[in-house]
Amino acid sequence: MSKILFVLTSHDRMLDGTPTGLWLEEHAVPYTAFTKAGHQVTVASMAGGKVPVDPKSDPSPAQAIEWRDAIAKLADTPAFDTLDTETFDAVHLPGGHGTVFDMPYNRKLHDLLFRFDATNRLIAAVCHAPAVFAGMRREDGTPFVAGRHVAAFTDAEERAVGAADKVPFLLETRLKELGAIHHAAADWTPNVFRHGRLITGQNPQSSASVAAEILSLI
Repeated sequence: MSKILFVLTSHDRMLDGTPTGLWLEEHAVPYTAFTKAGHQVTVASMAGGKVPVDPKSDPSPAQAIEWRDAIAKLADTPAFDTLDTETFDAVHLPGGHGTVFDMPYNRKLHDLLFRFDATNRLIAAVCHAPAVFAGMRREDGTPFVAGRHVAAFTDAEERAVGAADKVPFLLETRLKELGAIHHAAADWTPNVFRHGRLITGQNPQSSASVAAEILSLI
């Protein structure tokens, strides 16, 4: 049995005030897959407390039943920086537009990911959560993501959902500017890329594939 840490966004508004937060599927699908496989999952968030959920990602009645345990974990989470993260084998960052606002600017989260990377532990991020890499630089100023192969929410998908002017930056463009090798599939197509122990997925449709990739490695 492995120990997997989830870190979720705590940000609940777009630039124009539109409600946002976690995209539920990107949390619930991997959580359900990992727990069914017998792994121990700890769900934390950036600030602690109740996790905001993007209302556009509300579950269907069938999903609400299937995901009930994962959903229950959102009611009251510990802040990730209050945990002993050295005991975890992997960290998973689900997406949602909220991640673009809080994850790129949190040095404690960046330091956590640098430690996971240095100790060859799994790092996974899906959809908008690879935005965390936009703020991660090594001591010499080199971007963490430079030269790494990644998948993430594309500029085309951002425009398709009408949010290009509601976020602080376009994720695909920013990752490329930092030297990442970005792999894009057609809009809303499952797309997962693994570079060493770094696993990234393009969109909500990639959630199950990201989970499967993690399960194959732990």
